[in-house]
Amino acid sequence: MRLALLLFGLRLAAQPLALLPANPHYFTYRGKPTVLVTSGEHYGAVLNGKFDYKKYLDTLAADGLNHTRIFTGLYREVPGSFDIARNTLAPEAADFISPFVRDSAGIYDLTAWNPAYFARLRDFMTDAEKRGIIVEVCIATTHYNETHWKLTPWQNNRNSIGAGLKHTDPWTLRDPKLQGILDAFVVKLATELAAFDNFYFEICNEPYFAGPTLEWQRHVASVIKAADGGRHLISQNIANHEQTITAPDPNVSIFNFHYARPPRAVAQNYSLQRPIGMNETGFDGFDDAIYRIQGWDFFAAGGALYNNLDYSFTVGHENGTFQPPATTPGGGSAALRKQLGFMKRVFDRLDLAKARPLDGVSSHARCLGAAGEFYLCYAHYGEKRNGFRPSYAVETARKTVAWRMQVPAGRYQAVWLDPKSGKELGRAEFDATGSLTTPEHTEDIALELRRL
Repeated sequence: MRLALLLFGLRLAAQPLALLPANPHYFTYRGKPTVLVTSGEHYGAVLNGKFDYKKYLDTLAADGLNHTRIFTGLYREVPGSFDIARNTLAPEAADFISPFVRDSAGIYDLTAWNPAYFARLRDFMTDAEKRGIIVEVCIATTHYNETHWKLTPWQNNRNSIGAGLKHTDPWTLRDPKLQGILDAFVVKLATELAAFDNFYFEICNEPYFAGPTLEWQRHVASVIKAADGGRHLISQNIANHEQTITAPDPNVSIFNFHYARPPRAVAQNYSLQRPIGMNETGFDGFDDAIYRIQGWDFFAAGGALYNNLDYSFTVGHENGTFQPPATTPGGGSAALRKQLGFMKRVFDRLDLAKARPLDGVSSHARCLGAAGEFYLCYAHYGEKRNGFRPSYAVETARKTVAWRMQVPAGRYQAVWLDPKSGKELGRAEFDATGSLTTPEHTEDIALELRRL
């Protein structure tokens, strides 16, 4: 017992994921600046009792990734939702693990916590913490339609809570009893997770659909802050694609976007001095190059967090080897995860305390760095088309390109990288005049430029 208490105390003393003090556009974890990168399962790792999360987390760690996202069990989907094959967020009813006690008829008691759920949550967090994986704990989500809404505890309980509400009603502060249960759940989560250093809270997934209000989001953020004592970061999901944030909630430290490609949301909100994330992408087909390009482009723009929806993770394929059918809205593969792991290593070895987006450095590439010291420049040959579910045209012809560079006078070491293979393509010294010609490459290329 003494040993257990000692370990608990040591964990409480550990510094959780935090903003990098010298440059709060990025994170620091266990004493090191970092970005967060993953290609992760569709959010059901804890609530789906059939999902082997130990194997899943081992796979992420082996691929060099350090992030995942979970839903807490207040929401689940049905097989076929959004055309996702073997959706981990759509377990069979018998395999669904809820935070609330549920009887054999599927009726919840919203005043009784389910010990099995919180034991599984703590075990998941422990395994993630051992592997250095940061977890986004997404408290709630919008209810997209009445089918999803009718599956929730708010529509199937013995407590006379939520009766008569539509799927657009709950996250609006209109029902004090329902909100009281949610607030109690937030406090319970904060208590159960207090000792972990490897997570942040997200208020709500995609609140810009189907009803959740900004007033409600601010209320939930304040409840989190009070229950957690401000120890862990809070994120807010702002919009699909892009939006300029005009009245940021002071309790929110991370601003997340979905499908922010191209990454205009970063520049629009860079002045907020907070990490900008793309914590969901996908719906763009099956080609690994699409999601690799999105990640590199987002980080080169100054982003701090990237999460691709990886549909190769399913029950029975927790090592990410499932091959989704053509009807599935996205891809995912071991090859892609290794490419994203290489991307993470490249950005982590930058001096993130000094790294800023830099305009006008290259005629062909997006660049990040510290002027006159170091640069990371990235160019790709992908084109977005056709609205929300675009087809990406990724150019595969091999080529060399002359980049005109504008950097302060001095001598630099240029190292060319292949984002697909993770290999160095060549290196040279550069005198800050004229142009640099790339090695032969295809799809995309990166340049590390450091002053000698």
